[in-house]
Amino acid sequence: MSFDQDICFLCKEDLRDPVSIPCGHIFCSICLRTYWDHADHTGQYLCPQCRVSYNKRPAPRRLQTSRSLSAVKLSEAAPPAPPSPDYNYAGARDVACDICIGKKLKAVKSCLMCLASYCEKHLKPHYESATFKRHKLVDEIGHLDRQICPQHQKGLELYCRTDQMCICVLCTVKEHKGHDMVSAEQERNEMQQRLGATQAEIQEKIHDRVKQMDELKQAVEALKNSATRALQESEKLFGDMLHSIERMQQEMAKLISSNKKSALNTAESHMDRLSQEITDLKRRDNELTQLSRTEDHIHFIQSYHMIDAQTDAEELPTVSVNPYFSFGSVTKAVSELKQHLNEYGNEELVKVATTVNKMPFCQLDDRKGRKSIKADEVDVSKVQRTLSSAPRSQAPRTRDEFLKYACQLTLDPNTAYKQLYLSRSNRKAALKRDPQSYLESPNRFDCLPQVLCKEALSSGAYYWEVDWSGEGVSLGITYKGIKRTGYGDSARIGYNRKSWSLFCSDSSYSARHSKDQVEINAPYSSRIGVFLDYDSGTLSFYSVAETMSLIHQFKASFAEPVYPGFWVWYESAICICQL
Repeated sequence: MSFDQDICFLCKEDLRDPVSIPCGHIFCSICLRTYWDHADHTGQYLCPQCRVSYNKRPAPRRLQTSRSLSAVKLSEAAPPAPPSPDYNYAGARDVACDICIGKKLKAVKSCLMCLASYCEKHLKPHYESATFKRHKLVDEIGHLDRQICPQHQKGLELYCRTDQMCICVLCTVKEHKGHDMVSAEQERNEMQQRLGATQAEIQEKIHDRVKQMDELKQAVEALKNSATRALQESEKLFGDMLHSIERMQQEMAKLISSNKKSALNTAESHMDRLSQEITDLKRRDNELTQLSRTEDHIHFIQSYHMIDAQTDAEELPTVSVNPYFSFGSVTKAVSELKQHLNEYGNEELVKVATTVNKMPFCQLDDRKGRKSIKADEVDVSKVQRTLSSAPRSQAPRTRDEFLKYACQLTLDPNTAYKQLYLSRSNRKAALKRDPQSYLESPNRFDCLPQVLCKEALSSGAYYWEVDWSGEGVSLGITYKGIKRTGYGDSARIGYNRKSWSLFCSDSSYSARHSKDQVEINAPYSSRIGVFLDYDSGTLSFYSVAETMSLIHQFKASFAEPVYPGFWVWYESAICICQL
């Protein structure tokens, strides 16, 4: 265990009969039971340390695998239940009464003559007996042995300015003979004066810092208002531009429709005329056919001259079609307009980013040089790279869009805690009471019920779904270098800088990274979707449905490949879904 795990958060003493709850924190059994007994009337139970809430009272689990509990584990008879904690007794960080026998009470005063500390009960003789009237009482202080000269075992009464240390009377005879020495009281008075000057200087600095803080707060408020106005005005201006583009689109559509209608009307008129002329020509063709079959020579000659003269008198219209006519020029013009708008917009955005970067919001002056903190510092080169590249048009919204980034994951048995049982082709993990027959591996978590996946994820977007059940689980990602031994935060997924996690219970969620923890109120979901956009530096958790509901999103700059990982509580399980 780490140092933090050796001390109970409630009683501040060494852990006695330690138990763990679903969020992973450890307390004395009696302390946790007493704490939750007081919460029975509310029906809501909170972790005393991280404040995660549970709708029903979880069953704490005793830790029998800790090295600090090995003696208890080997003992045949169970130890007697510890007494209820009494917070009047001195803890590990309190000054204890030197007179109390057995379990010591907290000291309230220390005597500089007796060189001892006393609780209220044992302090009474100093107030009631004349013998102790000359004794000097001060607020309780520890390490009273420092009031004794380690060489002569006498009280320290003098101060050697030469060696800058407190000494006793016997020290003046030999060790500090001829040195510049004064009484401790005199040195205290002079130091007190210097302390007063130092304190006045500090108070003046506090006044200056408070003034700077007020100015900074006002500037921050003005900054927020300015940013809000800029956002609103930008949205309005972009909205107007969108309306202008929509109007241009409508005008273009009207132009195309008008030209199309005009061309179609002309073509239909020509087709009607041509159709009529074709009908007339077919009628004359039939007349000529019938005339050719007549046996009356006179009738043939007279009719032929009449038909021939009628044919020569009429001129048939000629319709020519432009084979190159199309609306391709319109498409080309719109495409060029789009390109010009993109180029102009990108140039202007880079100009804006450059201008904003040149405007310092506040400055910090120190001995190492001046540092500027800018209101909204934008990496211009990054903006240029982003604009010149072809990113995803938008983040996925529906489950079908997320499934385009689906990846297949498998749990790594070489990392699994020995009581984690893996099944379904190493896609499911459940915490059992009996250890599994795993081979020895330096990558295995030896104290925490955790397991990592085999697959390393980097450079791209990935999506996977996890079904979970039970009292509590955590799912997230971690760098390969996370610690594998002990109960400390450096080995817990989500409790350090190397990992990010979402803790799921029956009533709430909790997002964790390093020292940061965010409590989340969201509807219960037994299936969680995880979307990792490595390049954009986002890790998102969703409640899975046709329309995905975001639970929490981390933003980070990933420095190396990450591995999906899980923490599983008793009577709980996780299963990676096949997509």
